[in-house]
Amino acid sequence: MEEIQNTEKQTPLGMGVIRAESATGDLRLHPFRSRVFCNTRFLRVWLPPGYDQPTNENRQYPVLYLNDGQNLFESSTSFAGVEWQVDETADRLVRENTIPPLIIVGIDNAGKARIREYMPYRSLQPMLMRTQGRLYPDFLFKEVVPFIAQNYRVAAGAENTGLGGSSLGALIAQYTAMTRPELIGRLLLESPSLWTSNRQIIRESRSVKYWPERIYLGTGTAEAGSPDRDRSVVDDVRELASIFRRAGLDEKQLRLKIEEGGTHDESAWARRLPEALSFLFGVSPMRSS
Repeated sequence: MEEIQNTEKQTPLGMGVIRAESATGDLRLHPFRSRVFCNTRFLRVWLPPGYDQPTNENRQYPVLYLNDGQNLFESSTSFAGVEWQVDETADRLVRENTIPPLIIVGIDNAGKARIREYMPYRSLQPMLMRTQGRLYPDFLFKEVVPFIAQNYRVAAGAENTGLGGSSLGALIAQYTAMTRPELIGRLLLESPSLWTSNRQIIRESRSVKYWPERIYLGTGTAEAGSPDRDRSVVDDVRELASIFRRAGLDEKQLRLKIEEGGTHDESAWARRLPEALSFLFGVSPMRSS
């Protein structure tokens, strides 16, 4: 299992749970063993303001599951030292009453096994024949979701359940939504790696009839490093948005955000996160910009 690399103070909560005190708000780390993938990782559970107050002891909360949990809350564990700032952003939006209090669960990737777990299809570029992505929906809904429901007060139903990620983490989130459409009501896709496996996920998406009730789809115009590849990335995202629209999602259900100059990194995803959370979980989603 990946070792905690935080240099900030950590507080044990019992039962192997750790509180990350460098985060904004209450962030709890659970060592989690997966039988599906036969490995161990952390689940990073961020709790909204007031969760432990006696007045809220019977309250149940919507929950958002996000992939690549290491990159979400703390720069000390994030790839390249840049985080999504999920804790700061969610805390501010909740306190401003922009979104309701919600629980956010960061699901750590498996390090060297990340690409295999996040790839649902075989690939020639990169060369990857033995992928495990098709196991991810079972990992999420047979292992992670029941664990969170057992330990935290989460509201039931697809309308209270979100899933998301970036890059390959967005790819596997989309695949999971395609295979379990009745279980996910909110989908956050940042810079999805739609090009993998010769764009197979786009081809399969065309025949999907049911999608989550709200989808936020974001990308930048400078993601791939060359003009031709940058255009291809944007074209793929626009095509995916068109697929969602043909399936019946209107502007209140689908937000497409193409950021001029946006790159393929955590800083871009952090910058767009306030809009994404507001659209997916806000009572009255903001109009497209």
